[in-house]
Amino acid sequence: MTIKYNIDEIQIEGETLTVQGWAAQVEEKADKSTNLKSTKIYVTRKNGARVSAELTRQYRSDVILALDGVVTEEMLGFQIRFSGNSGENKYIIYFQSSDGKQSEPYPVDFNTVSMLSRQNGRHFKGVWDMMHHLNGLMIRDDFQYLLQFGPEKLARLYYKRLNNLDEASEYEKWVKRHKPTSKELVKQRNYHFSYMPKISIVIPAYRTNQKFLKELLRSIRKQTYSRWQLCIADGSGKDHTVESIVKRYVSMDRRICYKKLEENEGISGNTNEALKMADGDYILLCDHDDVVPPNALFELVKALQDREVDLVYTDEDKISMDSRKLFCPNFKPDFNPDLLCSMNYICHLFLFPRNFYLKYGGFRSEFDGAQDYDLILRYTERARKISHIPKVLYHWRSHPGSTSENPESKSYAFENGKKAVEEHYRRIGIPAYAENGPMFGTYHTTYTWPRKPLISIIVPNKDHIEDLKKCMDSVDQKSIYRNYEWIIVENNSTEEETFRYYNSIRERDNVTVLNWKGEFNYSKINNFGAKQAKGELLLLLNNDTEMIRPESLKAMAGLCQREDVGIVGARLLYPDNTIQHAGVIIGLGGVAGHAFTYLPAKDPGYMRRAIVTQDYSAVTAACMMVKKDVFEAVGGLTEEYAVAFNDIDFCMKVGAAGKRIVYEPASEFYHYESKSRGLEDTKEKVKRFQSEVERFQKTWKAFLVKGDPYYNPNLSLSDGAFRLRQETRR
Repeated sequence: MTIKYNIDEIQIEGETLTVQGWAAQVEEKADKSTNLKSTKIYVTRKNGARVSAELTRQYRSDVILALDGVVTEEMLGFQIRFSGNSGENKYIIYFQSSDGKQSEPYPVDFNTVSMLSRQNGRHFKGVWDMMHHLNGLMIRDDFQYLLQFGPEKLARLYYKRLNNLDEASEYEKWVKRHKPTSKELVKQRNYHFSYMPKISIVIPAYRTNQKFLKELLRSIRKQTYSRWQLCIADGSGKDHTVESIVKRYVSMDRRICYKKLEENEGISGNTNEALKMADGDYILLCDHDDVVPPNALFELVKALQDREVDLVYTDEDKISMDSRKLFCPNFKPDFNPDLLCSMNYICHLFLFPRNFYLKYGGFRSEFDGAQDYDLILRYTERARKISHIPKVLYHWRSHPGSTSENPESKSYAFENGKKAVEEHYRRIGIPAYAENGPMFGTYHTTYTWPRKPLISIIVPNKDHIEDLKKCMDSVDQKSIYRNYEWIIVENNSTEEETFRYYNSIRERDNVTVLNWKGEFNYSKINNFGAKQAKGELLLLLNNDTEMIRPESLKAMAGLCQREDVGIVGARLLYPDNTIQHAGVIIGLGGVAGHAFTYLPAKDPGYMRRAIVTQDYSAVTAACMMVKKDVFEAVGGLTEEYAVAFNDIDFCMKVGAAGKRIVYEPASEFYHYESKSRGLEDTKEKVKRFQSEVERFQKTWKAFLVKGDPYYNPNLSLSDGAFRLRQETRR
């Protein structure tokens, strides 16, 4: 038994220190059925005397995910509060496992924490400072560093970074490069749109922090687009702080409307009261303590010049409690309905026509905590066109107790989110139910179609019988979906063992072995196999794959039966349990590339996109399911692509035909990476590869120039890690 731990944050208020983090007792072969006690956490003074401390346990799904397989407890998060003073300024935190083993002590210097807090106007933080300062990395990178090198090296790296506090993080540098200049803001103020709608900003207020409320009001009054209305419904009750502040602003600006509610009606009720005050053409949702940059309304109205646009949403980031730091940018894809059913990725800003509210209703209190999610799902069902502005136009206040920073704090919100997704499927007539996903705030859809159509699994093969046998056995032995047939397309094998195996499997009722005698051409081979297929669904599958999850075929078939879906792709892992495929990004490396390659399998990825169902422009044909009628309608795989980009080109054709391409992480296979094909290691192969690159770039030039709608132009095309794009200001 060993102890792993991390200190996420240390706060100081007067003489009280609050330390937040996680601690876990782990073992290499954890017996999860063993009922072990939680890790003991206590504080001593430098002289060893115990300090009276208040300890609160928290559920930490992120840590459980990172330490999967070795965690022997669940309440891994903690908050410990104790009194300190400068006279006895050294304190030590200890973590002790249930079998008596003790971690290395974690020292806390009251004076250092106090000094840093005063100098920097913010709390002293560990992992979160790493996240915000060190190249803008996500917390997943900090976890990997922590697990690889341990807390001591993480602490040393952090302290080294603190020595250069004035240096901005990569994201902070990016913000400076991309924010509008004073000259641009003046130009926006003087710009006259042909369509000048009135925007009603609705805000439900409840005992809002004075500083935050003033910052919000100031940010709205600084908007470069002036035709707006601000509607504030205040449910603070006898607390008159909000009222006194807002009324001062009302006296300065007639565009601000205020209503004091007799009683707090909850977030849905309060927002609905604000909506009743609105008389604009469009409604913009905003929280009572966040900040809106000055160009936000201008950019929204710019998008509305396309009169078919009904809904608009933007990118966003987070703002620290002291308002000095912007961090954790959420660069979103264009409208992605399957991602939306996996999590509320739209959030802020969200703009909709006022007549949507009048026709389809406002917020519903039975979805409190996920009331915006429910509303967004209902409105996107009705919209003609949904526009995404790939600019950060909203700064979301980062509270330690909010669902954005501490998801476990409002578990009811995620239950209501699940209910909102199920209601969505009911309204659009799809038989499905939602389950909680691998992390709080994510959901997975299971379809309950009455039919189980035949799946034709097409596998090209040349020798490498051990690979083929492993592939077939994994499906035959594991799959809970049983209505499938095998079509093995033999291509110029030479080994006797290969043909002996073919003869043995031919005896099965659901196996057909076909002979393709031409040279290797992946497109021609699969087209040949598809013509012989009896199934309504085709599964193109490499011979060097192995099924991991028994529900893989069921999950893919469930999605593929939807009318709007043409192709479903799986999540593929390398044998070392790192990601090989989690969707394809068009334009990556100049043509196309896999998302999240080499990321650890348990890592949720950027904004949790590696672990949730979503739409992509393409997926790999190493494991790809497609409707047979869709396959035939687009002419199958383009046979000029003998080896490379045939699957990407095929996805592009299906997408152009109006069908969705969906990545389904619940379908999971190992992929041993094209062992039977070999590498591009001859002049002929290199020449062929280059010709296929040029063909793809010519065929899909307009798409490449415009950019992949399921990625984001602010993210780099150098790799699939969803990193910031580093370039001069656009």
